[in-house]
This record gives sequence, structure tokens and C-alpha cells, in this order.
Amino acid sequence: MGGEKWLKVLKNQPLIDIKDKKIIKFTDMGNVKEIMCIEKLNIHPFPIKKLSKTEYLVLADGEVKEYSFHADSRVQNKDALRKTFKTIRELINTNFQGNKNELSFTLTYGENMTDTKRLYTDFKRFYRKLTSKYPNIDYISVVEPQGRGAWHCHILLRFNDLSKIYIPNKEIAEMWGGGFTKVKAINKNVDNMGAYLSAYLGDVEVNDDSIPELISQGIIKPGQALNIKEVIIDGKSKKFIKGARLGMYPVGMNIFRASRGIKKPIVSKITYAEAKKIVGAVTPNYSTKINILDDDNRQINSITYEQYNMKRQNFK
Repeated sequence: MGGEKWLKVLKNQPLIDIKDKKIIKFTDMGNVKEIMCIEKLNIHPFPIKKLSKTEYLVLADGEVKEYSFHADSRVQNKDALRKTFKTIRELINTNFQGNKNELSFTLTYGENMTDTKRLYTDFKRFYRKLTSKYPNIDYISVVEPQGRGAWHCHILLRFNDLSKIYIPNKEIAEMWGGGFTKVKAINKNVDNMGAYLSAYLGDVEVNDDSIPELISQGIIKPGQALNIKEVIIDGKSKKFIKGARLGMYPVGMNIFRASRGIKKPIVSKITYAEAKKIVGAVTPNYSTKINILDDDNRQINSITYEQYNMKRQNFK
């Protein structure tokens, strides 16, 4: 690879069979399990490769990232946020299955509240009130910004000593005391809880207000081509501007918190054959291959991802 100057990444390439003895990274999130297979390990003495003045490639996983030039740059924050959202999805999938003892809360303000320190102070006060009545609970909380700068908080709760739970919205609203609340049972028929509940975090729903707000915040430019994706939520199709919300988060902000009882997914390095024994007869519900090419379009590495949804298989 002496003549190599640039590297190119081609995503969603045709899949090939992974050898049974190949060592892969296996992430076990309970119902959702993921395999990552890198064809060649340690092919380059450096962990990254420059692509251009603004982008570089992480050789370990094929992810293209942007260089950070200023400490307060929104660009700097986006890479960290994408990694954080992945962590949130994995934690949700590992700890929440839509059981009857699980609830989802949304806490909003009646005013245009933009103070992040107050947001966390108000959440702590609310959580103390909640645990005084329901002491044995675990939670994941995620804060979310709106285009106008206002903040609100999403919370997933598991009531560990109860087989089922119902709390009137009025009761939660009184504990919160800051504005509007919404209490909702988690849909047991959702088979990828992390993807379902984190759909809004990095993306902005397309509506009459969203685009003007994004333009006023300087996040998108007038006439800019937008990356639109379509998601089914509660049986309805909704359109989102992919990644548009990333520019709304302040640099270095801790956007999620979790209680001590929230478990991390189990990550291991095992053979592909061992992984297939764990997932059994389940076929991948998602798979993709990334080819990494040099300047002469020669393939120098590839990364394959497979995701298995055990709950989805049980529905069939």
C-alpha cells in the first residue's frame, strides 16, 4: 500500500460469509445482539487515516469523522454525540423490554427554559419526590433540545418490586411542577426499544416549524439539501431530518444519566461459530458491509455488521 494517499469508504456492500473461526466482537443486549467483524486487524500503524482537510477515517471501525478545530465548535460535538446515542440505544435495549412494570415519562416546561443547570436541578428534585413514593426503581434519563432553545427530559423507569405499574399523569405533573408532563406505558410490541425510543434524539421531525427554527439557529442554511429519513412511530409514518438536532447540544454536555441498577451490554470477543450458537436459528434482521478502499480503488479492509432481534423471531 505504498502508493496509498486517500482512503474511500463504501457502505452497504454485498455481504460474504464470515468464517466460523473468525474472531468477532459480540454485543449482547438481551433481546438484541450485534456482531461486528473486521476482516483485517492492525493493517495500519496508525489508528486513523486522513481523508481531507476536514475528515478522517477510523481504521478500526470504518467510521468517517470530522476534524475539530475549535473548542466550541459544533462539529467537534457531533462525533461524541453519535457515540453517546449508540450507548443510549444499547442501554435501553439491555434494560427495557416493554414489561408492565416499565413506564416512559416526558417532562417539559411551560416556559422557554434554556438553562441546562436548572434542568438537572429540577430533575434531581423531581426524582427525590418520585423515589420517596416508589423507592425501588431504575431509570435512564435523556435531555433533548428544541429548535427554539428550550429543553425537556425523557425518562424510562423500571419499577423493580412491582409486576405492573400505573401512575396517573396528574400525579407526575404535581411532582414535576414545572410545566407539562406525559406518562406512557412502553409498547410491548416494539422489538427494538433502543432504536424506537431514541428516534428523536439526533434527528428533527419535519413540520411547519422545524425548518425555520433550524435556519434561525444557524444549523441548516436556506435551500440546503436535507437528509430525510422515514420512521414508523406508534403505527404512523413520520419524516425526520437526519442529524439536525446534533448542533443544538452544547459541547461537553452530559445528555443522559442512569441509575446504578442499569446494566451495560455484555461485550465479548468470540468466534463467529460461538456467536451463531448463541443466536441459534434466528436470522439477522439487519446486516451491512463496509468496504475500505485505497486511492487506486483496491480493497484494503472490510467491516461487517449483523444484528439479531430475538424478540422479533419469537413473534413469527
